[in-house]
Parts: sequence; C-alpha cells; structure tokens
Amino acid sequence: METDGNGSMEESRSKLLLYLKLAFLAMEPSNCLLSLAIEAGGGCITQQVQNFIVKECFAKNMKETTMNNQAYIKGILKKVIANVESSSVCAEDCLYEELAHYLTIGGPPEENNIIYREISFLSSDLDGKDCSNSVNLVAALRCSSNMLEGDTGCSLWPSSLFLSEVILSHPEMFSNKSCFEVGSGVGLVGIALSHVGASKVTLTDGDMSSLANMKANLELNKLCLDVASDPMHPCAQKVECRHLAWELASKAELQDQRPDIVLGADIIYNPECIPDLVRVFSILLDNDSFGEDKREAPSAYIATVIRNLDTFNYFLTVAGKSMLSVVDVTAKTQVPNLLPYMRSYDRSSVHLLRVSLLSE
Repeated sequence: METDGNGSMEESRSKLLLYLKLAFLAMEPSNCLLSLAIEAGGGCITQQVQNFIVKECFAKNMKETTMNNQAYIKGILKKVIANVESSSVCAEDCLYEELAHYLTIGGPPEENNIIYREISFLSSDLDGKDCSNSVNLVAALRCSSNMLEGDTGCSLWPSSLFLSEVILSHPEMFSNKSCFEVGSGVGLVGIALSHVGASKVTLTDGDMSSLANMKANLELNKLCLDVASDPMHPCAQKVECRHLAWELASKAELQDQRPDIVLGADIIYNPECIPDLVRVFSILLDNDSFGEDKREAPSAYIATVIRNLDTFNYFLTVAGKSMLSVVDVTAKTQVPNLLPYMRSYDRSSVHLLRVSLLSE
C-alpha cells in the first residue's frame, strides 16, 4: 500500500475498508472480498479488519436479505477464517460465532433463487474527500441467483452497470428528458435515470417474470408505481413499467411514447431478435412520425458487450438497412469508475453505442 505518511496510510486504509463493505453488500465473489480484506490489512486480514467485517458488513444485512443471502455469507466467513488460520494472525472469536449463527439458522425454501444486492455508486471525486460521504447512489436490487436456468432478465449484467455509470456521470444529458429503456431487466438503469432527474422513465421488458421483479425493485428503492394509491408521490407520474415484446409491439404503441432518449443494455445477443429490435428503435427514433409535435430528434444509447462478432455485425447490417446510424462513442465519453470496489466488473469489455436515425 503506497502512502505519503501516516495520514495518507490512514486515508488509504479507510477507502479500502469502505470498498470491502460495499463489495460485500454488492455480493462480489469471495476472491474479490479476500483481496480487499488483505489489502486493507496491509498484507493480511488483521484483527481490526476481521472485526470490521463482522460489525460493518454482516450488521448491515436486513432480516429478509440475510435469509436469502446466507449461503453467500457462510461462504465468505469460511474463506476469511481459512485465510486467517493459514497466516500468523490470530482469528477473532466473533468470526467463529458469526459462522456458527449462520450454520444453525434455517435457509430459504429450495425453490427460492432470489438474492439481494446493494450497488453503491461512488462520487467521481472520491480522492481527497471524506469516504463516509462518498456514496452518490445506492440501488437495492432483488436478483436471481440462477440465471443459467433462464432468469437472465433478473440478473445484473456489466452493460447495465456501465450505462448507469454513464447516466450518473453525465446527468445533464438525461435530466428533464423523457427516457425509454428497451429490455430493462432488474431496473438499475431506471433507478439511475430517476436519480438524475429524468422527467419521465419508462422501463420495458418482454418477459413477465422479469417485469414483476423489476417492479419489486422499484418499490424496494421507494420509486412509487401505484399512482392510484399515492398520486402525490413525486415518482407517481415519473416511473412506469410496461410489458414490451419486440416482435408484437405495434407502430402506434411505440409512437405514443415520444421519448427524448432511448436506452438499452445488453440487448444485442440473439440474431433472431435483431430485426424486431431494430424495428422498435427505428420507430422510437423517428421524429417525423410525431406529426406536428416537432422537437429535437430523439437519440439512443446502447451499452453492450460484444460476445459474438457475427451477431454484432448482423445488428450493424440490419440497422444500416433501416437507416440507423450506429457510432461507437465509448472512447469519446468520459466515464469515471464509480464502482471501483467491484473487481469482478470488467468495464473495459463494454461498448457504448450512439444510435440515431439518418436523415434522408
């Protein structure tokens, strides 16, 4: 840990402890947490760090969260204890007591594949500031722990993390704008849009289970959805969830949205869906279809990981035939790392595309 004296060393340790706590709440893999714990201790998991883990990490779990996340918690405790026991540092009794507690309480029903994650976005100017005041936004997310069995829409993906970083880093682009997201998944991007003051946020998904989970996440983050029960809530007219199957969406339904900005994260993945996806974007971005209600032409931003180059090139081909301009603006968009504690998150793999309708 490189420092410029005792003050710098303490600041660095304080920052690493914050990262450790946030990584735990975000349910980062155990190897990432161990790495942060060792760095915070200056090369080993000291007794001070052990006590911090028990008091600051586990103490933050709510009852419902603890029940669903206890397999993760037990795994972390076992890894920390094993690491400490293999070093010259004494293991604190609180570690064993905490593990014993989780070994004795009953687990969630076997069919319950739900976990709870807290994603904390830090301020872009964290260096030199009080770490305790460095968190810009905390998004509580109900996610699936079993995405390999089809719950991909209830999982958290790198592209949605990156798109949320873009929104929080450039609030002036999205504040007071009507924003429409295609394939919203867990709803993280919508939470970020609401945070920066978008005038309207419409989140959509074609999968009903993902849509139900998304609504639960908005309620978890105190973003009102039920206008009838609370019409005066500041988010009552602002955040909306809609079912949108790309292949079934009518032109009239899409034209009725009239968004200023269209967004999407990790939506370029299935070649069979690409023609329908491009059609949806073409209609949403067609300012001429709005009749006499002229305004600035809408634009779109898609964050994507290019997992299959053939699929991505097919998207570019179909988009070009539909008169859509697709420009990679990743290098031109300054996006500070607001998630430095999420070491499993490879932000370098995500591309940011700006999509617009070409004028004839």
